[in-house]
Amino acid sequence: MTLSRRGSLTGWAFLAPGAILILFMSFIPIFRALIISFQTGVGAGTKFNGIGNYVRMFQDKVFMETLTNTLFYLIQIPIMILFALILATILNKPNLRCKGFFRTCIFLPCATSLVSYSLVFKSLFAVDGLINLVLLNTGIFSVPYDFLGHPMSAKIIIIVAMVWRWTGYNMVFYLSGLQNIEHSVYEAAKIDGANSFQQFWKITIPLLKPTLVLTAIMSVNGVLQLFDESVNLTNGGPGNATLSMSHYIYNVSFKYVPNFGYAAAMSFLIMILVAVMAFVQMKVGDKRD
Repeated sequence: MTLSRRGSLTGWAFLAPGAILILFMSFIPIFRALIISFQTGVGAGTKFNGIGNYVRMFQDKVFMETLTNTLFYLIQIPIMILFALILATILNKPNLRCKGFFRTCIFLPCATSLVSYSLVFKSLFAVDGLINLVLLNTGIFSVPYDFLGHPMSAKIIIIVAMVWRWTGYNMVFYLSGLQNIEHSVYEAAKIDGANSFQQFWKITIPLLKPTLVLTAIMSVNGVLQLFDESVNLTNGGPGNATLSMSHYIYNVSFKYVPNFGYAAAMSFLIMILVAVMAFVQMKVGDKRD
């Protein structure tokens, strides 16, 4: 056996356990879910339904509302990316003191459990919560405001919660990218008369474009699969005003009369949306000749 062949076999031997696990834990269930999405009924009563489940989605007012809600939550992504980028730029300054402390404080929210932080925000914005207490004591409000009881304010709170949790996570990516940019580039731009904003817009943004595209794709993927905030923060309410697609899929599968075929069809629509948006973002971000 030649040395190159031996090296190739060794590489495949290391890859095989992970590849087998991915095959059995991901690809086979995905293929099985695709089959189920063309079926209706439960157990022995299962029968082929063609594209009936996919047609039903666009006739389901609740699902269309969840689709609108989920797309609305995408507003969170540019806000979060902007905050993360500004924080990363500030914390990358070589003369800033206590950088490690500030970086840790900003990153800590993303180490918090999804359930825990959702319940914390639910408590903060409750009628008798801290936010209402502060607003009443400062005279801004004369009566407590039911933040989670109004559709728009409930959606905004979910967006605020996601920005709080994920800004630090994305900041780490941008900080890593900024540390790979030579400081001499900024010094040269400063000598040429570029101010801080021009340096940020003409140097930082273009050189961080691959990282920005990566984090945008991951963020879109996460928002389209939003579940914990919808369940634990608002429980989809008021009404279905904050219900996400993943939350509705869970309800269809386990809370209402089980309809796994319809739930599988909705899941595949999410997968298609994620793939399409990722493709668009990659094409927009890729400016290579």
